Amino acid sequence: MAPSHLSVREMREDEKPLVLEMLKAGVKDTENRVALHALTRPPALLLLAAASSGLRFVLASFALALLLPVFLAVAAMKLGLRARWGSLPPPGGLGGPWVAVRSSGDVCGVLALAPGSSAGDGARVTRLSVSRWHRRRGVGRRLLAFAESRARAWAGGMGEPRARLVVPVAVAAWGVAGMLEGCGYQAEGSWGCMGYTLVREFSKDL
Repeated sequence: MAPSHLSVREMREDEKPLVLEMLKAGVKDTENRVALHALTRPPALLLLAAASSGLRFVLASFALALLLPVFLAVAAMKLGLRARWGSLPPPGGLGGPWVAVRSSGDVCGVLALAPGSSAGDGARVTRLSVSRWHRRRGVGRRLLAFAESRARAWAGGMGEPRARLVVPVAVAAWGVAGMLEGCGYQAEGSWGCMGYTLVREFSKDL
């Protein structure tokens, strides 16, 4: 499917259930890799070992004491990722959410944008997900190009000194990171836990 066969428009209310399922599926594709990355860092392993040692004095089963902290940590991380990226944000100053639609009418991607937290920060992508059946067909790039055009228009309307777009990417989403770097974005920041990166932020001056 070539990008020319795609259009981007605001999401209709009747498309909301489909879009939510698309977002949840996108989170599920990365949450296990993010959890594995986070929980195999030395500080996390040390905390899990300490928790297991403590539980051995409470629980009769050694296996249960060993597995319970891991299970709870993975569950907490997955719930956090789903709460952050698996839902639709309220409409912001840049409009949307937006959906990518094939010429057949099938919704194959979703995008949401929000202004930066302070003047000069530009716009931020808060949601970007492509249906697993339409990946590697130009949908992500088409949504990214649309996001850039919206960010430029918003910056001009707000009198911002420059147009800028920031895209957060989970550390395990190497395909998305590669697409952004190929489109001229640069990794400029990150956030995580215990000194280890979970999400990288890519930005581009437009």
